[in-house]
Amino acid sequence: MTVRIIAKLDVKPPHVVKPIHFEGLRKIGRPDDLADQYYKQGADELFYIDIVASLYRREILFDEIERTANQLFIPFAVGGGVKTIDDFSKLFHNGADKVVINTHAVQRDPSLINKAAEIFGSQAVVVNIEAKQWGDNWECFTDCGRIQSGKDVLTWVQDVEQRGAGEILLQAVDKDGRQRGFDMELAKKVVNVVNVPVVVSSGAGSLEDIKNLVEYSGPSGVAIASLLHYGKVTVRSIKEYLRLNGIEVSK
Repeated sequence: MTVRIIAKLDVKPPHVVKPIHFEGLRKIGRPDDLADQYYKQGADELFYIDIVASLYRREILFDEIERTANQLFIPFAVGGGVKTIDDFSKLFHNGADKVVINTHAVQRDPSLINKAAEIFGSQAVVVNIEAKQWGDNWECFTDCGRIQSGKDVLTWVQDVEQRGAGEILLQAVDKDGRQRGFDMELAKKVVNVVNVPVVVSSGAGSLEDIKNLVEYSGPSGVAIASLLHYGKVTVRSIKEYLRLNGIEVSK
């Protein structure tokens, strides 16, 4: 299986930011500039998540999304503040290839996943999981890891798959932004309980961390933020390293 290397932009418009544990936002740059940079480095896809749209209860800023989409010729997934089928339609109209949903589906209306999958196809619906560990289990959180849902992660990912979601973006609140490695057990458990592609994020601090995650958990893709934003690696160097270690990646 070819592992996708995905650049992830956490956006507080008009800036890409990088939180630690989803808090303490540091400005990194403009989404369109970074999208262009990572596209030229060879990113397989780009994820754009407006991390404050649901938290602030404001409308989706479509102009910002369209400006970023114009820099890309790779699959572009967009999330943040998605509440309706009309939001899905407008995001596709403004350049998104996939739409990422979390807060509204978890906290209010999971049937939105069913409706979107029926209308646009499962391949266009990505469910974002913000997981926080309690003992031996993980709970789904929303709104930058601030609000509990009461939903068990492993139960919820199976539910969203049955509802028609075509992909899962898995983020670990406890690991995010620390650059000390992924939550390997969480990733492995989620990959093992669903049949849809799982993209794992949160925690990459080295090329070895990425290799270890792929070998241990077998995700469909790895989404990278801090390592790229701070110039510690490039998409190209990640792929070269994985290739040298026998892991199949695209050119």
